[in-house]
Amino acid sequence: MPNLDQFSLRASRDAIVNAHIDAETVTHDVAAAVSTFHHPRYEVPALGVIADGSKAVETLLEQLFGAFPDFWLTKVATYHADDAVVVECRMGGTHRGVWSGVAPTGNQIDLPCAAIFVFEGDKLVCEKVYFDHATILQQLGVLT
Repeated sequence: MPNLDQFSLRASRDAIVNAHIDAETVTHDVAAAVSTFHHPRYEVPALGVIADGSKAVETLLEQLFGAFPDFWLTKVATYHADDAVVVECRMGGTHRGVWSGVAPTGNQIDLPCAAIFVFEGDKLVCEKVYFDHATILQQLGVLT
């Protein structure tokens, strides 16, 4: 059974993850999202992207919001590991700007994804986002 310190750490991590998700998907506040990190870093394997440092993360998020200005995310489940919080979710939005080299289509995307928030103690040091990029490209009408 987890002890009180583990519950406190879990609550602290949950608060950081929730603030991060809110900044990204509700308010689209890049600065607020970046501020949730001790060291800002994103890894997005589907795109071959590693954004390391504040400026790189800001650029990545600005590109996401430029491509999908109504970007949203709905949490399905949250799981806790020793050094991470895993959020199973759905993400979506309307394609209004260039995304991964694809000109705006006006199409909507809606797909499952998983975000692994990596922690050192109670400090967020990386978000790894997993999704099927082919699904996005199909929904945008680029792949048939």
